[in-house]
Amino acid sequence: MFPASVWRAHELGQTQQPGLSSGFPRLDAELPGSGWPTGMLTELIAREPGAGELRLLVPLLRQLSRERRIIVLLAPPHIPYAPALSSFGIDLNQLLIVQAPQAADRLWAVEQTLKSASFGCLLAWLPQERTRPEHLRRLQLAAQGTQGPVFLFRSLAAQFESSPAPLRLLLLPKPEQRLSVQVLKRRGPVLADPITLDLPQPVAAIRLRARPAAEALAPRQSLHTIHARQDTRRPVSSGASGTVLPEPLRA
Repeated sequence: MFPASVWRAHELGQTQQPGLSSGFPRLDAELPGSGWPTGMLTELIAREPGAGELRLLVPLLRQLSRERRIIVLLAPPHIPYAPALSSFGIDLNQLLIVQAPQAADRLWAVEQTLKSASFGCLLAWLPQERTRPEHLRRLQLAAQGTQGPVFLFRSLAAQFESSPAPLRLLLLPKPEQRLSVQVLKRRGPVLADPITLDLPQPVAAIRLRARPAAEALAPRQSLHTIHARQDTRRPVSSGASGTVLPEPLRA
């Protein structure tokens, strides 16, 4: 007989603490810990932004925002459409966007946020051309002290690269507002067939807007935005909104 603490490869691995429900029972059943893991990296790999990656996380983000936990969106490729997020029941007051155009600033800002260990959830878009295995190893080590899930959004080419992230998912859009989720890596047996999920539907579809938040969003639906610069060794407030990073998240 094997001790209870020994993981056997034919079984789904267990995490030190239960995962946070994804809101999709079929997906939870295939995730170690029966939900999105905390204290580790989760990679979400897609061909391009808008494949359904944000709607996949809507149930989690809605729950965390209702619990008044800060959700950090670090270097999204475009500004998320606030009215659509609000129509899902996500409290915009709990969302914080960190802009980091330079690759070095982006990786630094991710690591600094992970070291704070005081956020509810981190969504970070990594630069494909500048992200190396040693960067990911550092981020995985930093994530081990966090209490919230950490999602790294990566481009399609990343699926063929090695990664220390314990959980890696490939996301492919399907017709009729559905999403195919292929488990590329998990602590458990290989899952050969992808999982097809029906994505939640808002009143208005989530869109990514390239215009500045001050122009694109109504006053009551603006998103808090800051700019991170590595040379200052701390995040800098945005001139447009004047919003600064909450004290627990300061570097």
